[in-house]
Amino acid sequence: MIELLFLLLPVAAASGWWAARRSSRTRRDGLGPTHPDFLRGLNYLLEEQPDKAIDMFLKLAEVDGETVETHLALGSLFRRRGEVDRAIRIHQNLVARKNLTTERRSYALFELGQDYMRAGLLDRAEGLFQELVELDLHCQRALHALRDIYQQERDWNRCLDVVAQIKVLTGQPMTVEIAHYHCELAEDAQRKGDAATARQQLTQALKVDPHCARAAMLEGRAALDDDDPARAVELFLRLAERNTAYVPEILPALITALNRLGRNDLLDLLEDLARRHASPSLMLSLSEVVARERGTDAAIDLLIDYLARYADLSVLERVLDLRIQDAETDAKGRHRAQVALGVAHHLLARQPVYQCEQCGFQARLLHWQCPSCKSWGTVVPVQPEPIAGAET
Repeated sequence: MIELLFLLLPVAAASGWWAARRSSRTRRDGLGPTHPDFLRGLNYLLEEQPDKAIDMFLKLAEVDGETVETHLALGSLFRRRGEVDRAIRIHQNLVARKNLTTERRSYALFELGQDYMRAGLLDRAEGLFQELVELDLHCQRALHALRDIYQQERDWNRCLDVVAQIKVLTGQPMTVEIAHYHCELAEDAQRKGDAATARQQLTQALKVDPHCARAAMLEGRAALDDDDPARAVELFLRLAERNTAYVPEILPALITALNRLGRNDLLDLLEDLARRHASPSLMLSLSEVVARERGTDAAIDLLIDYLARYADLSVLERVLDLRIQDAETDAKGRHRAQVALGVAHHLLARQPVYQCEQCGFQARLLHWQCPSCKSWGTVVPVQPEPIAGAET
């Protein structure tokens, strides 16, 4: 009942505006919010009989051609409540009416397109939005809706076409989105074994957005796949300079490239990166090299120093694991470390690894497009909280 009352508030507001606008005609004709059919429709809503209410409102619409705003508001609210079939019914009825002005019909078309999108009828929605673009009505909103449809369908070439039109219409550069569309096309080409097309798409992505971390990563991995580890190292280190947030993502490939080159400066390089951006995964990789070259105690000291500054479960887990492996740890100490390790492992499994800087969405896998706010390139690895009072 309370939900229905909230539903009625905007409808009542729209009706009030309509009544004020047409007060003289309302008094003369007896139509409007005081019309018996309108009041009956409200009663049906309060009695939780929305289908009967819709019938009554549609009947009223046939009598009075200027109740369009009320019906548009009602249809939109049904859609927001998840009652898409009822929203479609209302908006289809409006679109079918011949006495609608071009502006009102175009608005009803847009709302119907939104209904179809919500119902998953993307082909029908696409047709309506394309019609609006061709008519140059609600063009910007229709183009954004088309972009959303093509993103759902992963039709990146059409996304590029639509975004080009949005650029012309709004003057916005749209560089981030365009770069990611080219990255998507590059990954599609890589999956098909078309290395030449993949390189072309990555070149386009970096031309549009030279700071695109995703394109730089893909380019580095492509160089590694092409057996060019020197080029891969160059690209990864350049990315580390420009966008430190994604250092954890390139570490495995960077270490692989360095090992293929037979370089013996891995420890120095990782220590240099850690001084500039001490991320959890970087510290874990560094600890492995330190343990191998300087021993377990040196690796534990390195990680303890990090934990004195940052609250990081993954590093704590590594410290406990090293303590268990240490031959000098007695049976009692090993048991205690194993219990603590189990707790750390349990808590770590529930902890998000990535977070969207735009809306705060959290995930355990990297999404280049945030599933929540649909922004591109805003999901980054979560960084540990600094410990209060500790020097960072």
